[in-house]
Amino acid sequence: MNRLLTRLPTWTLLLVVLLTVAYFLLTHEGLYALDDYYYARYAHQLLSGTFRLAPDPQHLLHDPLHERPMIFGPVAVFFALFGVNIISATLWPLLATLGCAGLIWALYRRREPVVAAGAMLLLGLHYFTLNLSNYLYPDNILMFWCLAGAAALLRGREPGRRAGRWGAGFALLSFAALLSKETIAYYLPFYLGVLGLDALRRRHGRFWATALGTGAVLLAGYLGFYQYFTDDALYRIHLIEQTNEFLKDGNFLAGNRAALLARVTWQPLAFFVASGLGLMLTLAALAAPRPAPAEAPAPAAPDRPFWLVLSGLTLVFYWVGSTSLSQYNPITLLPRMTTPLLPPLALAAGFGLRRLVARGGGAALLAGLLLLLLAAWLRSAVAVVYVVPGLWLLVLGLSRWLPAWPRHLRPGEPLLVAATVLIMALALAVRPVYFMRKPSVSAHFAQSRVMQQHLAAPTRGTVLVDDFLIDNYDFTHGFRVPPGLQYRRYFARDSIRIAPDYPAWLLLNRATLANPELTRTLIRYSPDSVLSWYPRRRLVAQDGPVELYEVFGSNEAKR
Repeated sequence: MNRLLTRLPTWTLLLVVLLTVAYFLLTHEGLYALDDYYYARYAHQLLSGTFRLAPDPQHLLHDPLHERPMIFGPVAVFFALFGVNIISATLWPLLATLGCAGLIWALYRRREPVVAAGAMLLLGLHYFTLNLSNYLYPDNILMFWCLAGAAALLRGREPGRRAGRWGAGFALLSFAALLSKETIAYYLPFYLGVLGLDALRRRHGRFWATALGTGAVLLAGYLGFYQYFTDDALYRIHLIEQTNEFLKDGNFLAGNRAALLARVTWQPLAFFVASGLGLMLTLAALAAPRPAPAEAPAPAAPDRPFWLVLSGLTLVFYWVGSTSLSQYNPITLLPRMTTPLLPPLALAAGFGLRRLVARGGGAALLAGLLLLLLAAWLRSAVAVVYVVPGLWLLVLGLSRWLPAWPRHLRPGEPLLVAATVLIMALALAVRPVYFMRKPSVSAHFAQSRVMQQHLAAPTRGTVLVDDFLIDNYDFTHGFRVPPGLQYRRYFARDSIRIAPDYPAWLLLNRATLANPELTRTLIRYSPDSVLSWYPRRRLVAQDGPVELYEVFGSNEAKR
């Protein structure tokens, strides 16, 4: 095999790792919402021995996040190693993101270097893969378990493998996914289909016997655990159903029936295009079976249909599936909900890319035209993901009629493969690099420095903060707020006690108060209006857009 092709996956992996780590460090915005705060709090409770296995005894709190120990369990380990901070809290999703690229590299760097390079780029440089790498959300972690479990199923059934070990590994990885997020269930129909096909052909008996046996033991222990602690073996399912019942006003059959047709027809397609997945879908379509014999070598022949069918079934369930067993409630069209779909779709697209660069011609021409049409339809900044590859594929498709086209850039040539991968990398990197250059919208690190330097023990008093920080301020204190401090909202200005031995502090984060995601929903005041509520104040510290004031009562002399 050509040396350029053999080295291509490793260079691609290096690019993906470097860009992912750079994005993680340069765009980190701290805690995003309540979900990542709860996961971090559960991790600290595990570490401190205060985590409750049983649900709330009064049945007032029903939190599905509490039942995902593979999300916050590893975070507890990082807290023990590196302390409670936002980097240690989000190291686990970062490692899971990098792990996906590493798994693809290990699977195909020798067998299918073009597939490996293409899939790593499409998955690793997909904007929302990077975006989810620095938030403590379950999605990229689930994506890692999904890819690892599917790879174990694929490789463990190959001749010459230790089928028993691979079967046990497949069961353990699937169980880890179940302990991360429930949408691993979207893989279940495919797994059952592979099991049924193998049973029909009487193949891979040892793999499946071990996998089913291990899975049965794990599932029995899991249900027994819930039976012991909650008196309900199906507690987690009932918890999900209860959550769906609580949100039924937005259900497509109960409170939103008029939007049902759009949700199961054109809305998912528009969503996929708008989120940048149109490139993956186009290339994956090129991997579909053709009447002519496939050009793939015999050892890799089963891999292409494996990933293609898995991505197709997962796509169908995402498109029309339901998050509830008792009512029809399709999954929310949010980019982070697509992570189970991404690994098989990226690998199927990798096989489509390999076929494209090997043949060119009409397939490249059609793919280029389609990508340009998607860009024209979208007409937004995301269109760069379609325009650059679309133009390149269009030229590639026309190259056979261009007499001056370089010989080394003709279909099947290693230099063409490298050029195509490079062009895809440039197109996919534009949006992440743009956000890496933007200023912070939360000033999380500046705010943390101010709080740790000036609001640590033995400081006492009332700290007045915005409506976003009021829900997670204890995270900055490592979940151990100094006993002399209490946090209140800005609006508590008329009800706080100010005394010489118990002062009041005003923490003003101008970045948070100008964050468009918060000002649309949560924050309804500006920095100037907040300062006008506390005219008697003294600036104590400033770090970028973060300011800390001591405020005084009307009868207190200004020091």
